[in-house]
Parts: sequence; structure tokens; C-alpha cells
Amino acid sequence: MSSTFLGLNTSYTGLQAANAALNTTANNIANVETEGYSRQKVTTQAADSIRAFTTYGCVGAGVETLAIERIRDQFYDEKYWDNNQKLGEYEVKDYYMACIEEYYSDDDTIEGFTTIFEDFYSMMQELAKNADDATVKQQAIGYAGNLCAYFNDMYTNLQKLQEDINQEIKINVDRINSLSQEIASLNKQINVIEMNSGVIANELRDQRDLMIDELSEIVDVNVSETDIIDTNDPSRKTGGTRYRVEICGQTLVDGSDFKTMTCIPRDTDESTNLSDVTGMYDVYFKMDDTWTVADYRNKGDMLNMYSASVGGKLSGLVQMRDGNNGEYFNGTVTSVDVEAQSFTVSVDSEYLLDLNKSNLPADGGIINVGNNQFYYESWSFEMNEDTGECTYTFQLDKEENGTNTINQTAATKLQEATIGAEIKYQGIPYYLNQMNEWVRTFAREFNTILQGGVLNDGSQGQNLFVGTDPVSGKEYDFGVSYKPTGTAGNVITVDVADDSYYRLNAGNLKIAHEINLDPNKLATRSDQYSGVDDNDIVLELIDLKTNKEKMTFRGCAADQYLVCMLSDVAMNGERANNFTESYRVLKSSISNQRLNISGVDNDEEAVNLTKFQQQYNMASKMIQVLSEVYDRLILQTGV
Repeated sequence: MSSTFLGLNTSYTGLQAANAALNTTANNIANVETEGYSRQKVTTQAADSIRAFTTYGCVGAGVETLAIERIRDQFYDEKYWDNNQKLGEYEVKDYYMACIEEYYSDDDTIEGFTTIFEDFYSMMQELAKNADDATVKQQAIGYAGNLCAYFNDMYTNLQKLQEDINQEIKINVDRINSLSQEIASLNKQINVIEMNSGVIANELRDQRDLMIDELSEIVDVNVSETDIIDTNDPSRKTGGTRYRVEICGQTLVDGSDFKTMTCIPRDTDESTNLSDVTGMYDVYFKMDDTWTVADYRNKGDMLNMYSASVGGKLSGLVQMRDGNNGEYFNGTVTSVDVEAQSFTVSVDSEYLLDLNKSNLPADGGIINVGNNQFYYESWSFEMNEDTGECTYTFQLDKEENGTNTINQTAATKLQEATIGAEIKYQGIPYYLNQMNEWVRTFAREFNTILQGGVLNDGSQGQNLFVGTDPVSGKEYDFGVSYKPTGTAGNVITVDVADDSYYRLNAGNLKIAHEINLDPNKLATRSDQYSGVDDNDIVLELIDLKTNKEKMTFRGCAADQYLVCMLSDVAMNGERANNFTESYRVLKSSISNQRLNISGVDNDEEAVNLTKFQQQYNMASKMIQVLSEVYDRLILQTGV
């Protein structure tokens, strides 16, 4: 049987529900501009009715206020995170490709390759008219020096850009560490509140989702949340949840536990590309503070930054820093010398058959054979022009490898050998290598023509373009040359330490010191006795500019270098810009969809304010009416 005062209690529950709704509306209005805030709503249901044991059955007992919940749709969150990581990747590429495009500028304000190269060849035309004039020779040498300075500056600028990207990778890894720690802390706070009090920690959940938003811009994230079940009673939920965050297929945060990462710089003998700056970072999951760099290298859990699952800014930065257009060292081990600790690798990729295109580090590196990594200290190149077979022989560094040695089974298994990784993006290493290839090829052909000439004293012509050793400053004499084609049957062998054109790059390209001091050592004719006006060598040098039979770079003549490079830069820059704009539009669209669900609308809250105010007033009026009824019943009714 229902209580006499049931109506008063029923009205009181309505008053409570209306009060909670008004407070929640006030909270929504207060946070209308708060970033990451999710609109909240009071969840109510009718209270269990009471049996009256009369003909009319049960009596309603009012309303139960169950919870104040966030209005949030996980589907749109996941869409936002997926789009955000793609936007982060292409924003990075768009920015750095714009920087590279600026370096390749050649206009009225900036003298680029074409202007400098044309000026050099204009002076060569003057030299053809005055072949024995020392002053004109000096001027031609000066313009050649400008060409060297251009490539030196480009080389330095691109390496500096690579350093900047490398530092930005570390900054983003540090931010990931900070976010993982904060998310784990929030997980713990949320579970403490929700398990102990039974209420939903809405504000803390909003903070956590806002951090996932930021994390998704840096790296691709996968988030899952599952209920924690009582192990003694599987049918009972404890009220807590297990919140997990994964990046690159590995768990970053699991409940209140989290992982951090550390950046380990590569040493000089750990580079994967010839022109890489020293100290490029590899990322490992951090162990305790006692671990050394060697410990991480030998047994650390490295983050595979080259995986397609990385995404976000981190992926864009890594591709810009390490992108080699897929041109990495790869081949098959064909023979092993166990005693000498060396092995030979057969290669067939076109870019590995020409040393002028080689990007192998000169100071040693790390080669992967099967499932093992070995440090090597030197290598040699061998090309059999009769059969077309090309091999590289690597001498391992016994001191660095220690007990990690090769054995004879490595040869019989024909295991794959690789250096670095295949990164199919045209990043800094690609542009540096393209410069090196042009410089090596042009310098070799230019010098070869000069060596076919004679000086006034009858001695052989000398090299104009040389390279310098970065340590000693010694000029390479290029006594070992190499061309991809030659007399059939020749076997060409070049050691990494030889003074071959492989040792030349855009950073160390210089004018020979002797020619700088004495311009008369610049050969202009091939016959000592043909007269001072003979200029056949100069004419050959002029022909080198446009004659693809003398020099070709990517199927073009020497003067088309900038055209080739700008086509790459423009294509990559436009692609990055287009994708950036597309993902920004998508981000705006998805954000609007999220806000339609979880955002606060002032007009809607104004309507709710009026609605809940009326509800509160009606519940109050009901209590007033019932108070008058009870007053009459108790105080004014009697015998």
C-alpha cells in the first residue's frame, strides 16, 4: 500500500531531477567556448512503481536521476583521429617541400643553378675567342668557382634542413612521452572516481580525449576501452575500465601503465646514406636509465619509423629526413670469407651499377644480412663489363662486431643483404644524392676533356674540378675513374678509399688549387704546336653543356639539371599542398559533425533552460499543493 506522503516524495524526485538538469545546463553554457568540452545531459528514468493492492494497480513513485553523461560519438572521434594523422603528415611535407623549392629558386632576386651555369658558359664562349688570354682564363675559373659555391651552399642548406627535421623528430617524440604519461595519469584518476563513487568523470574524460586529439596529429593512434570485470563474479562489472592506446602496432598506454621512448643518435659508422648529417635519431622504447647506446643497439625495442602504420607528423618528418625514393642498398650474399670476416654481395638495381649514383656511406656503416646486423668498416666495388655482373665486397669491423661474426652458412643460404631501408619518398637524401650524381658526372666529363689537352710547356692538361678530404683537406686526384660502359671484358674494381669520383660530392666540390694560382694551367688546346689561337678543348667543353652523348643526367643534357630537379620538387610540393588542403577541409567537416553531436549550442541550451525551469517550478508547485493538503489533513481535520 502506498504511503500517505508518497505524493510529496514523488514531487521531491521531480524537483531533484529538474535541479540537476538546470545545473547541467548552467555547466554547458559556462563551457560553450571550452576546447574539448562535450555537452552533458542528465539521464533519468521513471522510478519503480509501488503496488497499491487496489483496483487501479500500481502507483508511480516519481523519477530517478541516473547519471550526468557526455554526449559523445566514438565513430566521429575515430574519423577525426584518422584524418588528423594524415593532415599532420602532409602539413610537415608541405612546409619542408616549400623550403626545398625556395632553395632551388632561380629568378631576378636569387641567382640559382641556371643563371650561374649560363654565366659560366658565357665566359667559356669568351675563352673560346681568347683561348690563350690569362685574364679571360682567370675569369672563366672564377665563374667555375661560383658553380662550386652554388653546390656547396645547396649541400649545406639541405643538410641543415635535415638537422632541423631531425631535431623536430625528437621534439615530437618528447611530446608523445608527455602525452602518454598524462593519459595514464588520467586513466587512474577516472577509474578511482568511477569505481568509488559510481559517477562518470566527464571532465577528465574530455581532457583525455583532447590529448588523444593532439596525439593523433603526431602519430596514428588506435584506442580501445573495455570494462573491468570482477574475476570472482564474471557477471559483475566493477565500474572501472581498461583504456589502451596503441601506436605503430605497439601498446603505448595500458590503463595506468605507460611507455616512453628515447632518441638514440647514430654514430659516424651507423649512417645509412653518404651525405647524412651526424647524429640522426633512431627511436627506441625506453628501458631503465642504466642502458647505454650499445645496449639499445644490441637488444633494444626499436620503433619502426618506416612502417606505413606510423602516420602523423612523425611519419612526414621521417620521410623528409630519410626519404631515398626507394633507392637503398640491397642484394644477395654470394660468397663469404669467414677468416677475413668479409662477404660479397651481388646487386642488379640500376642505381647500384653506377658508382656515380652511389649513396653508400664512406666511413662504414651497418649492413643487415638475414636476421643479423654487422658493422662494416670498408667496401669495394667490382663491375665485369663483359657479363654485366656487379658486386660489392664488405669488410666487417671485427672490433665493433665483437662475438657477432659471420659463418659459412651465410653464403649457402643466399641471404638478402641490405643497408638502410626502402623509403619510397623523395626526401633530403634523394635531393642530396641527385646533386652528387650530377656533380660527379659533370666534373668527370669536364676533367676528362681537360686531361686530353696540353699546356704551353707540353705537359698534360689538369683537372679543374676537384674534391677535398673533409679531415686532411687534401685534394683528390681522381686517379681512379669509373664509367658504366667501356671496353668489353674489362673488370673494374674501385675501393671506397680510392681517389675515385665517388669521393666527390656537392659539399666538397672545389676548383683545383694549382689552377686557381696559375690560370695558364687550364688547357685550351690538344696540340702544343697548333698555335695560341687553337681552342679545340674549349669547344669540346662548350659542347659538353648540351651534348647528351658526352654527358647525360636522367636522360637530359648537363644544362637541364635544374629542370629535372624542379620537376621533382614541384610535383612533391604540389602533391603535399593538395593533400594538406583536402585533409584540412575534411577536418573541418568532421569537426562540425562532432560539434553537432557533442558541442554546446547556446540556442538549444536557452530552450533547455526554459524547459527545466518550468519543470522545476511545476515540481515546486506540486510540493506547495501537497503541503496545503497535508496541512488540512493533519491540522484541520479531527474529531
